[in-house]
Amino acid sequence: MFKVGDITVGNGKLFLISGPCVVESELMVLKTAERLKSLAARFEFPLIFKASYRKANRLSGSSFSGIGDQEALTILAKVKSKLGLPILSDIHEPSEADPAAEVCDVLQIPAFLSRQTDLITSAARTGKVVNIKKGQFLSPEDMSHSAQKVVECGNSKVLLTERGTSFGYRDLIVDFRSLVTMKETGHPVVFDATHSNQQPGGRGGSSGGNREFVFPLTRAALAVGIDGLFFETHPDPTHAKSDAATQMPLDQVETYLEEVKRYAEA
Repeated sequence: MFKVGDITVGNGKLFLISGPCVVESELMVLKTAERLKSLAARFEFPLIFKASYRKANRLSGSSFSGIGDQEALTILAKVKSKLGLPILSDIHEPSEADPAAEVCDVLQIPAFLSRQTDLITSAARTGKVVNIKKGQFLSPEDMSHSAQKVVECGNSKVLLTERGTSFGYRDLIVDFRSLVTMKETGHPVVFDATHSNQQPGGRGGSSGGNREFVFPLTRAALAVGIDGLFFETHPDPTHAKSDAATQMPLDQVETYLEEVKRYAEA
């Protein structure tokens, strides 16, 4: 159990990590954050706002990667100061840890980089919470080693996130046993409901996905038992510049959280 901003995680109360995949503009980010804050308050879920200031893991070299690191971090800082929300964003290289930590409360290690020791330890040494996404190629047991890298730096604030396992070339599946296995590490476990439905390379030069399965997989994760729920959302996913196939339309979040609330209480 530890604090993320003013939020306590690992205390048995479900928390949310949500926001758009990547910072596209100040208007879009603030609109999304304001709506999420309002809905999270209504349903009494603590909220950590998520948006990547840069997307480094792209299939195609021509894919959108960001509006510029400093500009995007400045926008995330405005979300933090205006709305009082803690911030999560990805880092991709050790040199990014300290600049990102000036704004972010949680530094996220992307799934593809979940074994990168220098990256993990750089994030850990900032003293910020470190969210490690389970690599699509890793067993849940292996995540204990990634978490231990953070702990050995004197930082016990670790989140472990399930986001599916590679099945063939362009599908992901969720083995819900992994949630139980990762809980045995003693660290809070998060289920990523949108990336778990991704199809890497499913659109040729970009990732596809099946967002219609977000609701049923969320029900299963809640039934198994999780500490946090991660989902990406966008005001207009069809025109999103990243993960267009899996981000939840912002106007569907209310219905989604109504269901989450029912299952969480049950």
